[in-house]
Amino acid sequence: MSDAIKHECGIAMVRLLKPLEYYREKYGTAFYGVNKMYLMMEKQHNRGQDGAGFASIKLDVQPGERYISRVRSNASQPIQDIFAQINERINLEFSQHPEYKDSVAAQKKNIPYIGEVFLGHVRYGTFGINSVENVHPFLRQNNWMHRNLIIAGNFNMTNTNQLFENLIKLGMHPKEKADTVTVMEKIGHFLDDAVRKLYKKAKAKGMNKQEASPYIAEHLNLAKILKKSAANWDGGYAMAGLLGHGDSFVLRDPAGIRPTYYYQDDEVIVVASERPAIQTVFNVPFESVKELDPGNAILIKKDGSMKISEILAPLERRSCSFERIYFSRGSDAEIYQERKMLGKLVMPKVLEAIKYDTENSVFSFIPNTAETSFYGMLEAAQDELNKQKNAAILEEREKLTPERLQQIQAHKIRTEKLAIKDVKLRTFITDDSSRDDLVAHVYDVTYGVVKPEDNLVVIDDSIVRGTTLKKSILKMLDRLHPKQIVVVSSAPQIRYPDCYGIDMARLEHLVAFQAALALHNENGTESIIEEIYEQCKQQLKLDDDKVINHVKKLYAPFSDEQISDKIAEIITDPSVKADVKIIFQSVENLHKACPKNLGDWYFTGNYPTAGGNRVVNRAYINFFEGNPDRAY
Repeated sequence: MSDAIKHECGIAMVRLLKPLEYYREKYGTAFYGVNKMYLMMEKQHNRGQDGAGFASIKLDVQPGERYISRVRSNASQPIQDIFAQINERINLEFSQHPEYKDSVAAQKKNIPYIGEVFLGHVRYGTFGINSVENVHPFLRQNNWMHRNLIIAGNFNMTNTNQLFENLIKLGMHPKEKADTVTVMEKIGHFLDDAVRKLYKKAKAKGMNKQEASPYIAEHLNLAKILKKSAANWDGGYAMAGLLGHGDSFVLRDPAGIRPTYYYQDDEVIVVASERPAIQTVFNVPFESVKELDPGNAILIKKDGSMKISEILAPLERRSCSFERIYFSRGSDAEIYQERKMLGKLVMPKVLEAIKYDTENSVFSFIPNTAETSFYGMLEAAQDELNKQKNAAILEEREKLTPERLQQIQAHKIRTEKLAIKDVKLRTFITDDSSRDDLVAHVYDVTYGVVKPEDNLVVIDDSIVRGTTLKKSILKMLDRLHPKQIVVVSSAPQIRYPDCYGIDMARLEHLVAFQAALALHNENGTESIIEEIYEQCKQQLKLDDDKVINHVKKLYAPFSDEQISDKIAEIITDPSVKADVKIIFQSVENLHKACPKNLGDWYFTGNYPTAGGNRVVNRAYINFFEGNPDRAY
């Protein structure tokens, strides 16, 4: 994605199932879990660079001994910073107490971060100040071990205000309205209630407070707590939690919007936002890593037993297709093939744009995340070239000379690395004219490989705002003096905001939305802009099940091609001399390429929850009123 938007967050959880001595004996260190967590978080670094956090729990410690450790960072390299702090503390303890090196029991008792239960998080903040206080995992502390709750997740709730009001009705006084806090406090409320009820039962059985503790740990019903807590959540989420005594859970939203994968053997239970992280770190095959079903939770008791329970009735599966197009690591076997297919399926439109002139066309990709789709596009281009060669041979077979045959066979698809991002450049000057000049040089181009009669075909994974294309990429490519620049998006037009975890909150920032407005103004149908505004305002008074997305009406009069052509006009600076064409993937082909991930609300406006429809209508109201606030 050439436009800079926020990525997804990522979670990692590791539960060791053997005593720490086992890992010391087999792997040479009792810090096996810590080491694996570092790798799990680094392998999901693509999902978050604003902050990272790590928490661990020691099982079966004596009263007075520390059993929860947590470290968070919002440094420029937060994962490295976290584990540098952890290593510094471990090395300090070893330097002051060399005797710890030979005793796993002493390490567990005295050194923080070692333990059996681990939770990690990598974060991209969707809004607000990126202070360390906003970094997961969040901790809800209590002197009762069972009531300590640690939460981290990849999620956004669309109904945070409603959740906040529900907490107030429960008699609580949340410290802020952020969705993470409201979710944690809701779980914490029902956790407290469950612990209280179990304590009463234990007391009725004649147990004192100390004897009640293991009874509570054994009988605590995590599934019941989560069912009560999540009953009115509206959003996309993959949420992990640890309880102080050692129980843990991971819950996925009922539409399967956010991804969750897990692996289990006799040594570990592992959960992550991405399958390749688990495959690589634990060296296990693709088929051994399972996907958690929507609405289900992985529940792990203190004794290490695991079960999967349905917490919320699954909705129609609408797993996020943007995960597949852009956010997730392309090393996943399924995602790799899906991205190639996206490139392959968009190729017929490209061939039409270049009038099937493969001889005078150069193919490339921008940025690196579009590389896999580029390979799919090349395969389709090669298929077309083979057809052209066969047709030429058949047409000229009676007069075909060896020289002409050699000429036909020598025709190849021309591919070049045309644009290289200069990672050293930083747009540190803030006044607009100076900053725009710097942005124009973020990409370098390769000279000497393009002829004036050539088409340049460059594929991007998606086009959101079009800002980088207008201010940098198209200007740079135009310096090569091609006849035509064809920019291909492997994703369809992004027309609607996201409210489930990706930072695309404002409609007016989307170039497809800008194009639709421009077309209405040109066609004299701009009255619909205010009509939609009035209809969106009426929606604010309705119940969730009656709310519909009125913003769809803005796009309805126009074909995809009309909007694409208007986008091309918008993002083409007057200084660009080459003809510019923008080609987008169709929604139909997106579904063909990603058949198990049909969440397409950014493109179609078909939100999987009622909260999504509320958000898009509110976003339109904000746009019309010139209100820069977020819609959720």
